[in-house]
Amino acid sequence: MCSHSTQPFGDAIWILSFQNNWQKIIQKLMQFFLIMSPYLFCSSLDLLPALSGEESTKCFFQELVNILLNYVSASFRRNSKVLDFHHPHQLKEGLEGFRLELPDQPENLEQLLVDCRDTLKYGIKTGHPRFFNQLSSGLDVIGLAGEWLTSTANTNMFTYEVSPVFILMEEVLLRKMQEIVGWSEEMGDGIFCPGGTISNLYSVHLARYYFFPEVKTKGMTDLPRLTLFTSAHSHYSVKKSAAVLGIGSENVVVVKCDDRGRMIPAELEYSIITAKDKGCVPIYVNATAGTTVYGAFDPIRVIADICERHRLWLHVDAPVPLTLEIEWTLNAWSVTWNPHKMMGAPLQCSAILVKKKGLLQECNQLCAEYLFQTDKHYDTSYDTGDKTIQCGRHVDVFKLWLMWKAKGLEGFGSQVNKCLENAEYLFNKIKQRPDFELVFNSKPEHSNVCFWYIPPSLRNMPPGPERNRRLHEVAPKIKAQMMENGMTMIGYQPLGDKVNFFRCVISNPATQTEDVDFLLEEIARIGQDIKLQLTETN
Repeated sequence: MCSHSTQPFGDAIWILSFQNNWQKIIQKLMQFFLIMSPYLFCSSLDLLPALSGEESTKCFFQELVNILLNYVSASFRRNSKVLDFHHPHQLKEGLEGFRLELPDQPENLEQLLVDCRDTLKYGIKTGHPRFFNQLSSGLDVIGLAGEWLTSTANTNMFTYEVSPVFILMEEVLLRKMQEIVGWSEEMGDGIFCPGGTISNLYSVHLARYYFFPEVKTKGMTDLPRLTLFTSAHSHYSVKKSAAVLGIGSENVVVVKCDDRGRMIPAELEYSIITAKDKGCVPIYVNATAGTTVYGAFDPIRVIADICERHRLWLHVDAPVPLTLEIEWTLNAWSVTWNPHKMMGAPLQCSAILVKKKGLLQECNQLCAEYLFQTDKHYDTSYDTGDKTIQCGRHVDVFKLWLMWKAKGLEGFGSQVNKCLENAEYLFNKIKQRPDFELVFNSKPEHSNVCFWYIPPSLRNMPPGPERNRRLHEVAPKIKAQMMENGMTMIGYQPLGDKVNFFRCVISNPATQTEDVDFLLEEIARIGQDIKLQLTETN
């Protein structure tokens, strides 16, 4: 009875509410149309350098900056998703107006802005405090500003005449980095490269030229069988470099490591002597300061002594030499340094440092006359392009130079130390939990922490092949569900005789202990579901 008597009154309120909301919706649509109407009928042809294109360009950039600022802000919000995952076929088929296919006719600026939003929407927020998937994470606002300016300048790093300020910035940065690794002003050279793999390739390329300079003109045909040495836990780029340079991946000797992932010096020396006995010519040893998976540090000082005895080129692959003692790199012939890792520079930012000054130029110089004329009116030693294997080279120095100005060496050190503290916090939390197991029980040497999640059904199972078989399935299943949920992200892998385990790499200054806690709780929460799946398969 009461419900019938109040129904007309309730209907009236609903109608009024709908009308009020509808008016608001109309107002919002009109506001949106007023904002976007300039873009509905404009294309890129209406932007600069078109006549009267300045205002259109300004409006377009303002909208684009708003999109970017919203994305940056969302990247730091913990209640926002790290990713909105879709399978490749879904993105290729198109989602909510987002199309990857390229048109024959130009689309309007509104569509281009929508495409910009969607590109960010369906990508990964690598700057999110809960993104643990890769070492190159974080979103440095100063570095981002530097990258924007670099793209605006849109110049090339081969000659001083087209890149005067950036060339000098590279010189200043390289000198500072060489000082940090312990080299004097009389020695040291270097160049910024497109990533750590290319930096490592340079080291092999230079070592081969140093011992056999004739390779530059005659190739490998007259050379003996060269041999390189690297640890079993080193980055795969050493083998790739050997393959690219024609040395051959089979001529890379993989040296045994201890349980913690560090190269065993006695095994290195034994491998060098064995290679010589077989008629091979050892030329190069790669030592790693912070391996990809375990974050292990090879005993570089001992390795340096071995290299000196056998007269071998010692390269140190060190993502962040800021964490090293100077003695570790002082005796290196070359060093790879990747500021896009723990220092947080936007991708990509890597440098190869070379102790012998002039070797880069000797090894790579070809004196292309359309670029490197010798009769220019300025000091042509600043035409650094002939030191590289590239011609065109992206400006990767400005963002790092700007970040260094903003933070100073002290600021970078504090940033790295915070990441190392978070890694130790994660290590200690895992030690306290019965549902997790560390891959090794010693404290992390760097920011890498490797561990297994152990579902309830496996906690009382004795070690053996059957337990390993089941445990191998756990990390991939958790990772799959984690990506579907989108609130955090971590990598996994097997290594040697160890079945799939999680590898957490902490390199984001925005990450706090609460984010580490969230990661563990999310893994454990998802792990409860896979417990049932594993039980049902028995």
